[in-house]
Amino acid sequence: MEIEFKFCIPPERLAAVQAAARRGPCASIRMEARYFDTPDGALAARGIALRLRREGDLWVQTVKALGDGPLDREEHNVDRGPAHAAGPAPEPHPALHAGTLAGTRLLHALQGASGPLAETYGTAMDRVTRDIAFKGGVVELALDTGRVIAHRGTPQQKEARICELELELKTGPVSGLAAIAARWATRHGLFLSTVSKAERGERLLAAQWARPATKAAPLRASGQRKHFLQGRGLQRMVVAHCLQQILGNASEIVEGGGDEEHVHQLRIGIRRLRTALRELAPLAPGAFDPAWEPPLVEVFQRLGQLRDRGQALQAIVADMRDAGAPALEVRAAADQAPAAAIIVRTPAFQAALIALMAFTARGRDDASAGGDQGLEARDTRRLLQKRLHRLHARVRQGAQGFAALPVDEQHRLRKRLKRLRYLTEFVAPALDAEGESFLDSLQPALAALGRLNDERVASVLYGDIAATDPKAWFGVGWLAARQALTVAACDEALGHIAEMPRLHKTGKR
Repeated sequence: MEIEFKFCIPPERLAAVQAAARRGPCASIRMEARYFDTPDGALAARGIALRLRREGDLWVQTVKALGDGPLDREEHNVDRGPAHAAGPAPEPHPALHAGTLAGTRLLHALQGASGPLAETYGTAMDRVTRDIAFKGGVVELALDTGRVIAHRGTPQQKEARICELELELKTGPVSGLAAIAARWATRHGLFLSTVSKAERGERLLAAQWARPATKAAPLRASGQRKHFLQGRGLQRMVVAHCLQQILGNASEIVEGGGDEEHVHQLRIGIRRLRTALRELAPLAPGAFDPAWEPPLVEVFQRLGQLRDRGQALQAIVADMRDAGAPALEVRAAADQAPAAAIIVRTPAFQAALIALMAFTARGRDDASAGGDQGLEARDTRRLLQKRLHRLHARVRQGAQGFAALPVDEQHRLRKRLKRLRYLTEFVAPALDAEGESFLDSLQPALAALGRLNDERVASVLYGDIAATDPKAWFGVGWLAARQALTVAACDEALGHIAEMPRLHKTGKR
């Protein structure tokens, strides 16, 4: 299993990175690769890449598959013999990877595929490698520059740029890798990206490519519930789960392909992560670094300022039009993509992501050092139950007098309800079916409170617009008239939140 960080390099920083990569003993090699898939894209659909690559005078066949965490990649390489300048490349032979985790996933994906493997796209690039030693270990640096090429040799040929820096842990603790990664990212303005070379090729093949925003998937407990409920292990699992959503959307934004939904889902991912850092900290005191929180808060708030305007107006304009509002050109915020990319590339945020990613992989370090694993399953269950019931009680208390609460308190209740939802999702594998029904009972209240928030944001925006366009006063009045109805809808929805289910005892299925 590989443990690595992959960064994109801004074009204006490339020369400095190239010079830094060549300081000290290094090696350069020309690489040309061919990637393969079935006619129905069986491998790409499962996040698997199969390639044959000429590395100098040698052919190497490689399969890559997604790992369990944001730093993990399953990879297996097989030597396919010498490469001759005029000779043909060997044909791919998937069975050579049998018996490995990546190979098992490859062979499973090929079962029932619509046809044989065929070349889909290729890469041509130069790689500079260098070992960086740190106390107790070694990191391999690989600087790749070149092109991804699809439809090679045809009128439809398309290309995409490769300009990446990879830092892979060869030996030693993950903390050493993270320190080196943070240093290079800060010094050279690098930003993390989960977009692989294989995915860049897939994008070239597609007539129109739009990577959908990454949403939070259900958290699955691997192995027995007892291990899922161990303190530090649960912390790492939940943080890794949140990072999958954050990194998927952040990568799309920094590479210029993100839209409002990517920004929205990135903010959800950050909010979920902040809930985890707040509510799960007692499971292993001192495991979470307080320095992670400020960059998360800053990016969350700055992205919110971008998104609130467009989202609130989209939610309201259609309803006002149906209510007879005069035609009004309401401009959402200017194109969010460039501004959002600048925010996400902030060095402090990138450094926080690096540290969080390293935390998810640090279980290997803790195990080898015999480190404290935090609370045992029984104590973890008790603590989580206590925190869930405390949040639930505060939500129910606020719900009883919601209409009379000040606006700030109503908004605080909405945030508390979201924390209750996310914390319940984190421990859902220990709740069996009860957790799902409880989460369902939260949705009407979350939707009603979300609508109330959108109307309040829109009311401020229409007030601003009315200063220069009198037609906007219709919106100001319409939103003011709706306020009592929307608050009443929230009051009713909050009254239907179910009782909090209990965590099952260890071992109960």
